Amino acid sequence: MTDIAVTSPSSTSGSTSGGPAFATSDGVTLRRQPMSGAKLFFITVLGVVVGLVAFIFLLFMLFGALGAMAAAGAKTTEPIVLTIDLREGIIDHPTAPTLFGNTPQSAVGIVRSLDRAAEDEQVKGVFIRGESGGLTPATSEELRLALIEFKQSGKFVITHAQGLSSTSVVPFQAISASDEIWMQASTSLATAGLYSQSEFLGGVMEKIGAQPQFIRHGDYKTAVNSYTETGYTDAHRESSLSLTQSLFDSVTANIAEDRDIPLQTLLGVLGTAPHSAEAARDAGMIDELGYLEEVKDYIREKAGDDDTIFKSITKYSPKVITGEPVIAVVGGQGPILPGQSGGGSIFSPAMNMGGETIAAGLDAALDDEDVVAVVFRVSSPGGSPAASDQIMAAAERVQAAGKPVVISMGQYAASGGYYVSAKADHIVALPQTITGSIGVYGGKIAFEDAFAKVGYNLDGIRVGGEYAGAYNIDEPFTEAQRAGYQREMDDIYDEFVGLVADGRDLTRDEVIAIAEGRVWTGEQALANGLVDELGGFDTAVAAAKRLAEIEADADVRLKTFPRAKTQEELFEELFSGTAQAGADFEAISALINSPEARTLIEARARAMRQGQELRADLPTVR
Repeated sequence: MTDIAVTSPSSTSGSTSGGPAFATSDGVTLRRQPMSGAKLFFITVLGVVVGLVAFIFLLFMLFGALGAMAAAGAKTTEPIVLTIDLREGIIDHPTAPTLFGNTPQSAVGIVRSLDRAAEDEQVKGVFIRGESGGLTPATSEELRLALIEFKQSGKFVITHAQGLSSTSVVPFQAISASDEIWMQASTSLATAGLYSQSEFLGGVMEKIGAQPQFIRHGDYKTAVNSYTETGYTDAHRESSLSLTQSLFDSVTANIAEDRDIPLQTLLGVLGTAPHSAEAARDAGMIDELGYLEEVKDYIREKAGDDDTIFKSITKYSPKVITGEPVIAVVGGQGPILPGQSGGGSIFSPAMNMGGETIAAGLDAALDDEDVVAVVFRVSSPGGSPAASDQIMAAAERVQAAGKPVVISMGQYAASGGYYVSAKADHIVALPQTITGSIGVYGGKIAFEDAFAKVGYNLDGIRVGGEYAGAYNIDEPFTEAQRAGYQREMDDIYDEFVGLVADGRDLTRDEVIAIAEGRVWTGEQALANGLVDELGGFDTAVAAAKRLAEIEADADVRLKTFPRAKTQEELFEELFSGTAQAGADFEAISALINSPEARTLIEARARAMRQGQELRADLPTVR
């Protein structure tokens, strides 16, 4: 559950015949061999397949365009009920569309669409399909707040679930503000509490002869414990329990308020779970029993028209405002890495924060004369110190130009996610955001004895300073290497503490008292001075308007930076990468067949994260 891991690639030396060598980010040296006839044939076939897929895609684009034109010429007048399907999961904020589909549901996207829907006379209400066990507490909470705001327009929110089988209170929080919750009579309510689990590989390491060697700042940098311990340390258990209890208290208070059930009564219901549908109704957790078809008929009746249209909220665009003033929206979610944001494919959206991409978005907002303030949405467990520093420096350039920067924390804003936030003009976090984790850890696992048990050996030659080869996965650190690595960790931690002290107007001692790698909920972070205000995306926009001296009820245009690529641009990129496909397939093949990949590949991938000193390994609370 904690923080930041760092490693560098294994050193390599020498050369052999067989083509140029290159190294992966994990330090595995690969050598490009001449392409065989079979591989050439495979690549040729691949090119034909890609061409066929592209042709089919163009046909779909043509038909889609014709359909859109027809739809534009025939606007419907029937009532609309927006649908939110929690079974599909929700990411933090919208991403660019993929080549073969649109962006998935997002918390920020839902908030913005509900803002518009509240003023749209054609929209009569919202229909939610529950439930999903994949929601984070903060996402569940932001959805709840948006639904409460939407209901103030006088429109209804109705949920139907074919059972509420998750034992977590988090999915129920997402629907608790509904006017009515329906459930299929043959199902049950399992909602009981929160459960957090940590993995410990210390016993495995001892059994196979591997030597975990890590350096950390703070007793609460507990990601190290996953490799060195066989169970919770006192500090690890304390921090995990504190975080989980804080989340539980916040969630149950919200549910009790929404369902108009005394808190102690609610805790009694949770303590005796699971419950039949009838018992759940009697306890006030749900309102009606019925099948999906029955609740949809009921909704049509409430909307006043049998031809009521059920429309996915992902197809309902937020309100469009033109002109000025403009508040820029820059968003990043997932691990912070150097370079461009990525991690997606032609089928799925990118889900990491590239330092260059986010910095470019902030610089574009800086250069846009219409932009008067920036809302920077952060939902990240952190990652690379260099990329985090690059993003923070870009935010400071925006501030230096007189444009305030407001942080809106989403699911997580921990370690590097907090690093990029610390110097902002104003920080807004949801009460259930996981944040903080000001600290550092790093190291490696030496597999020398483990390899020896199976007859495998790595031998190397060092030329120059003793630190060369310090990150070798075979040999343990020498005393000099460990001392050098300690200095590196000390420097990162000192810089992190100083940055937070400067940004939050605290003394170093005050920061250290709440640092040590400790993670906090947004509610705890507010009490500790790490954030300024509790709330979601709308709260952050309101703060940006206030700092930019814009009247609270004035309309502003929200403009996303950097601009998302269109599907046409994604299509062009598909072809531009075809010539490289052969080399990429060879590299992948070599990596899969490397000795490291066959020897504890999962543990090594998690432990040996190059350039990830400012990443928090956060708990999964469910």
